[in-house]
Amino acid sequence: MGSLEAMETHSSSQARYYNEAQRIKVAQGVSGSIMDRGSVHQLVPYLVAGVQHGMQQVGTSSLAHLVQMTTTSLSRFEHRISSAQMEGDVHSLYS
Repeated sequence: MGSLEAMETHSSSQARYYNEAQRIKVAQGVSGSIMDRGSVHQLVPYLVAGVQHGMQQVGTSSLAHLVQMTTTSLSRFEHRISSAQMEGDVHSLYS
């Protein structure tokens, strides 16, 4: 998958997720959260990298192209109710 460990140790994993030249690596695996991580200035680059990666997954490289794709029905958004969001989340990993 796209865990940080895989991206750091295997160059093929980096190429697969289009970020071999990026300083900031964004994992696509299971992650956790903590209460406080510091300044928002340290968090924003990770958010930007995550948005860029998501845009790569839908096949666009800019927000303008994403808007164009949605207005021409090349791409559509899906409304998900809270139970569908919970079902799509990581679950059943506890031993």
